[in-house]
Amino acid sequence: MEKLKIAGAWSGVLEIELQVWTVCMLREEVAKRVNCGPESINLIWSGKRLKDDNPKLVELGIKDNGKILATRVCSDQGKSLKEEFMAEEERSTRLARVKAAAIALSKRHADGSLPVEDFNIELEDQSGQKVNLGSETDQRAVMMGLMLHANAKQLIKKENYKDALEVLSMGEEAFSLCNTKIIELVDNVPILQIDMVWCYFMLRDIRWLSEAGIRLAKAREGIERSHGKDASRVRILQNGRYPELALHLRLELLEGVVSFHSGQIEKSKKLLTSAQAKYLQLQVPDDALSFLLSMGYKERNSKRALRMSNQQIDLAIDFLDEEKAKKAKKREEDIRRRNEIMEQKNYGVTPLKKAVDLSKLHMLVSIGFEKELAAEALRRSENDDQKALDDLTNPETNSAMQLDIESRKRKRQRQATESAIEELTSMGFERSEVVAAVQTFGIKEQALNALLGTAESNPTAPNNNNNVNVIPSGSMPDHASLSSLSEEGEGDAGGPSSANKEDDEQRDLEMEDELADDLRNGDAFSDYDIEVTKEGEAINEYLALLAASAQKK
Repeated sequence: MEKLKIAGAWSGVLEIELQVWTVCMLREEVAKRVNCGPESINLIWSGKRLKDDNPKLVELGIKDNGKILATRVCSDQGKSLKEEFMAEEERSTRLARVKAAAIALSKRHADGSLPVEDFNIELEDQSGQKVNLGSETDQRAVMMGLMLHANAKQLIKKENYKDALEVLSMGEEAFSLCNTKIIELVDNVPILQIDMVWCYFMLRDIRWLSEAGIRLAKAREGIERSHGKDASRVRILQNGRYPELALHLRLELLEGVVSFHSGQIEKSKKLLTSAQAKYLQLQVPDDALSFLLSMGYKERNSKRALRMSNQQIDLAIDFLDEEKAKKAKKREEDIRRRNEIMEQKNYGVTPLKKAVDLSKLHMLVSIGFEKELAAEALRRSENDDQKALDDLTNPETNSAMQLDIESRKRKRQRQATESAIEELTSMGFERSEVVAAVQTFGIKEQALNALLGTAESNPTAPNNNNNVNVIPSGSMPDHASLSSLSEEGEGDAGGPSSANKEDDEQRDLEMEDELADDLRNGDAFSDYDIEVTKEGEAINEYLALLAASAQKK
């Protein structure tokens, strides 16, 4: 037995077994001696509050003759502390899930692996053109940074600035893994820096003052590098529009606040006055808004277009029409890409788990090779088109590939047939009748309809009318193509089914979907589309402080 010296709400020595006792057991023992509930007792050791978790006291480093401080709190306070601990643990868990999901998504979508989802994450510029930034590591770092930044922006909209700051820090870390020369070409990192300082400001935490100044200096340098002096490059690229105005307003406001608290009064006044002018410039005139609404445009889109077009109606209309056309093109592109992913899943994956390169596949098909055979050659050769061409023109290798393809087709058909038989048998039909129907009709819904027709004409057959929904012909894919999407091929074909099932068990689907939704809901102008109401209030607040400071002098 070991001894613990307790002081505070109760003073004395407890004889316990450190190898056996937990914090919960110790709390309950002290509570008994104080004559109160355990939720009213706080235990402090070495300056740390002990939590009710599973580790034994010895695992926490508590030794024989150790000293524990016990303090008593009211019942409600004890409960609130417990709730606070639980909330903090839940928050930490969620943030860890966000980071893990971003790492997983960026890894799968940057290295050429076959997506396990029905979508693909790709990097685009503001015109919607796909871009490749450096190496695979660079691509992955940028993707991860963008996903985390988008998630943080949603948290900022919900005014959850504390969590947003944590996620922004993760995004900053991700961007730092990218080649510096590449990351300097885009304005995403400077915007992230501004968003971080905005969170500092909204939390009103003066401790971040010096760091805020450093971040804003980096942000201004990055913005000027990307946008050009006085946003001249943006003006050219955006046909005279002003999409960056709200972002520059927030930057100047935050610079003005930092200058004010640093004692640089004149600099603060200059920055805040400039920010106020931009704020007034962003106020949407009622007549311009009414005109766009009368043309059938939605209110939110109309306000956005006017703000980004410096309230010029003709530019705003052009912007709205261009955005509508971009969205239509994007929908078409998404459908095309989803179809490509489904096609790639038909072909399986390479030995290194990469998808078949469709551009190389189309090249081989264009010179006369059968598509499925060409895909198999690329899959085997790890997308080396020259090696694939050699295999296709080699009679022995060509013949072996054809045999493998036919073997996998038979296996998939067999698995599909067995699956259909088991599913229909589980509905209550006789197995022999099910086998006959599936062999006759091949397609599950036709076999089901035939079995239901037999049941109606045969009173002794099982009555499943209350349990089975008849599926209209043509509403499901045929089983051969369905199997090719979900069943693993033989050998090293690496069909997606087994791998995907394993991935689904390991993946955090809920968090990955949340991150993907954040990206889907954004567009090329999301970083610049800032509702500046809070900024306007802050500008007025600090201009008033400046005026009060001037009066005292």
